[in-house]
Amino acid sequence: MTVQYTNKLLAGAEFPMIKVPLYEGGERVLGHVEEGFDWQLVVIYRGRHCPLCTKYLNQLQDYKAQLAALGVSIIAVSGDSKAQLEQHIPELKIDLPLAYGLTTDDMKILGTYISDPRSAQETDHPFAEPALYVVNERGTVQVVDISNNPFVRPDLDSLVNGLAWIKNPDNNYPIRGMHS
Repeated sequence: MTVQYTNKLLAGAEFPMIKVPLYEGGERVLGHVEEGFDWQLVVIYRGRHCPLCTKYLNQLQDYKAQLAALGVSIIAVSGDSKAQLEQHIPELKIDLPLAYGLTTDDMKILGTYISDPRSAQETDHPFAEPALYVVNERGTVQVVDISNNPFVRPDLDSLVNGLAWIKNPDNNYPIRGMHS
């Protein structure tokens, strides 16, 4: 048996500077903390072809205010084109920054698992499997969750409660999992 390894973005590592175009116009640097916030939640999703991604993003909307109260902004991005994102918008009941155009090289830098479409009806490009990164005020990966399929994602209630615990200075909670 041959053991194979992938390169994953480690907890405690500096988050890479990746620029992505925003659906509403302009660009955003993933992991770059926005004014009024000190942390950022970066959600990588598969794209419009994934109903589980749609469901997860719609659920994430319900936590936007709680995350904002913690000082955590949100951005969601996929490898879809702008046209594919435009087709996805009617299914998304969210008011979150959405970005598109994540390249295969970007996906590799982020350490996401990358899949090929099963058919042209699914999508027309390799896509990132779900990943979630919480980047702290220093630009460091505080929390990371990388999945190889759409069925395994962090429970949003647990995530938000956990971030509240981590951000509470009384808990003095360090970044976990820093040994590779």
